[in-house]
Amino acid sequence: MAVAAATSAPLIDCRKAWAETIEALAAEDERIVVVVNDSVGSSNLGGFQEKFPQRLVNVGIAEQTMVGVGAGLANGGRIPFVSAASCFLTARAMEQLKADIAYAGFNVKLVGQSSGIAYGELGATHHSIEDFAWLRALGPITVVAPCDAWETAEAVKWAAIHEGPVYLRLSRMKVPTLDLPNRSFTPGKAELQRAGSDVTIIAAGTMVHLAVEAADMLASEDLSARVLNMHTISPLDIDAVAKAASETGAIVTVEEALDRGGLGGAVAEYTSATQPVPVERMGFPGFMPTGSIASLFEEFSLTPRGIADAARVAIRRKGA
Repeated sequence: MAVAAATSAPLIDCRKAWAETIEALAAEDERIVVVVNDSVGSSNLGGFQEKFPQRLVNVGIAEQTMVGVGAGLANGGRIPFVSAASCFLTARAMEQLKADIAYAGFNVKLVGQSSGIAYGELGATHHSIEDFAWLRALGPITVVAPCDAWETAEAVKWAAIHEGPVYLRLSRMKVPTLDLPNRSFTPGKAELQRAGSDVTIIAAGTMVHLAVEAADMLASEDLSARVLNMHTISPLDIDAVAKAASETGAIVTVEEALDRGGLGGAVAEYTSATQPVPVERMGFPGFMPTGSIASLFEEFSLTPRGIADAARVAIRRKGA
């Protein structure tokens, strides 16, 4: 069974992979355009603007207009990638996401930059921890949270050829590229990072490499933890969840987001209705205090040790 190597690889900003990929795709397909809200720099789109100045639309700090422009471009046959900080893209423009994108079903690619708590000390107004919950409610939008630079590039390539609205959730935090042999990105299908039989840790985005480290910790105690990279939050890979429930009997979900409504909520909804097993949901409880990324992860146990602790709780619960 192929497993991911230990996470000693160099740390890479996924936005770099996004920028390089969208530039390469645009060179091959003139339909691809980018719409931003005065966020060329934070979206790493300086190179795109230089190469394709007529195919980058900067609407200024006007997120509702930005999404509407993206919808109009899609309606005109373009493939728009609408890129902005995820906290503003998914909150200020929620009505447009609902009516112009999801309800209309337009072929718009939403790129939420600096998601989760990537803005750290800027606090709750700039944290984007509610986006999974909000966008899961808008069924037609495929919600993808890549775990590393390789998966980011593959997700952008897939989004460009997929017919329908997509939300790509990217972080500005650097993460290691997971060394899993023969990887392939299949939307809606979880990626097995570790095989295991005692508990399943289901993680997304920046939490995946931490989940792998937690599994290594548990292995030293002869506890076998399966790790799933659930890169697609909606639609959820219910087959993988069903197998996790039946084969390991306990689940931990880990996300850099609210601990309800998103990945953990989706898994709990499914298991409670079909295969009741202990589910420990790890994430944030609500508005976050101001603090560094590292301190907030530590405070809310989103660390390998914290994840391992939650796995032990889940294992004990299934034996109760």
